[in-house]
Amino acid sequence: MSAPGHNLFPAAARPPERASEKPRRATAAAARGFTLVEIMIVVAIMGIVMTMSMPMVYKLWHKAPMIKAVRDVTEVLSRARAQAIMQNSMADVVFHPRERTMQVSAGSAPSRKPASEYDDLGAVAMGPPPPPHSGMGATLDSSISIEMLDVNLTEYKDADVVRARFYPNGTCDELTIILHSDKGEWYKIALEITTGLATVGPIDQ
Repeated sequence: MSAPGHNLFPAAARPPERASEKPRRATAAAARGFTLVEIMIVVAIMGIVMTMSMPMVYKLWHKAPMIKAVRDVTEVLSRARAQAIMQNSMADVVFHPRERTMQVSAGSAPSRKPASEYDDLGAVAMGPPPPPHSGMGATLDSSISIEMLDVNLTEYKDADVVRARFYPNGTCDELTIILHSDKGEWYKIALEITTGLATVGPIDQ
């Protein structure tokens, strides 16, 4: 028999440590989570990133009305052109400059239409406003003003209503629109009369 307190398994004779115990120890160490220093470093980095991005977010936010106005106008013009070509009939974009609104409507009425359906400009009277986000109409933000609205080389920015016409062969009336925002932004939208396509660009003041 061995003496009391004598180790029955000397160090050299102890069974080797099982391989599964090492991953278990690593998992237990990871479960302790992040240290306070690590968390503070992450928070500091996030603060720096947010501080650097604020000017960009500010500029994008304050340019949104002009960007939306340009997008809405070009979409309405594009829809009118597509309608004229696809339906093989004239289509108008009806502008109300003082109200900063526009809407796609049918062009000149065929002879079978009753006179009551004509408006003062010899075209089909406008129907109800199109559904929101349909692309068939738009209302500009109150911060956007129409500084020029030329149709066939005539200024109409102070008129109650004016029409720009698109034709089935893809051509259109001459149209030039200049928009100005209360942030000092200027944009020009013009139609190419031979293709009916819009060109857009900022104006340096």
